[in-house]
Amino acid sequence: MNNHEKINYVELPSRDLEQTKKFFIEAFGWSFEDYGPAYCAFSDQGLDGGFFQSDQASTTTTGAALIVFYSERLEETQAKVEAAGGTIIKPIFSFPGGRRFHFTEPSQNEFAVWSDK
Repeated sequence: MNNHEKINYVELPSRDLEQTKKFFIEAFGWSFEDYGPAYCAFSDQGLDGGFFQSDQASTTTTGAALIVFYSERLEETQAKVEAAGGTIIKPIFSFPGGRRFHFTEPSQNEFAVWSDK
């Protein structure tokens, strides 16, 4: 459903679309629809979006917005991220309201996962 004036879609760069897709399929069970050789889309992940071919990466050190996943089992999710080829750049730490970690996927885009447990 599209909601008037609400965030509807996010697009992220990917240095290697095939590796990015492989990572999210293995770590989170996503599926993708390809739109030509330089774009793929995902849906039903809390927010729909896509990846476009680019030499850039989305990181907080360059001022990019941080996309944060929620997990009921933080350590289990971190293990899945690592097994799928993700790199933990900030190990699990506590913050007011919960705990979280940050990781990069194979194209070096930064994400975080948090839990209130």
